[in-house]
Amino acid sequence: MNNIFTRVSIRKYQDRPVEKEKTEALLRAAMQAPSAGNQQPWEFYVVTNKEKLAALSEVSPYAGMTKYAPIAIVAAYRKKCAMPQYAQIDLSIAMENLWLETDAQGLGGVWLGIAPLEERMQAVEKILDMPDSLRAFAIFPYGYPAEERKQQDRFDESRIHYAE
Repeated sequence: MNNIFTRVSIRKYQDRPVEKEKTEALLRAAMQAPSAGNQQPWEFYVVTNKEKLAALSEVSPYAGMTKYAPIAIVAAYRKKCAMPQYAQIDLSIAMENLWLETDAQGLGGVWLGIAPLEERMQAVEKILDMPDSLRAFAIFPYGYPAEERKQQDRFDESRIHYAE
């Protein structure tokens, strides 16, 4: 369970459809992440099918809100990129960029990590019929009406120490 992480916005969002242009803006922001050798060794699946969203929500105990989202982006990296040790690091940055962009657009987004838990990754790959060359990494549902939730973030002021 320690490999699962979420980042949730605390603002309230309206239930409204998400335009294709906004989705493309999110993906453009995600792809600004620095990638190994500028290869961008990842792919994104945009999911709007209600049955698939519901199935994805069963993958992780943290992904329950996915079935209520009108749309989700599933990120995957290519298994055979030139520098595979950087693929997951770069994709983490890409998902962070996604979160920041959805927050800026007022869309409400939750970054749900599924890597490196093999069982969950395989479940996502099966739901989306991903090719064997791809490895599922994270689910990013957004555009849903969010109640106020506790901010779950990696930032913690008590972990900052100033050495003078």
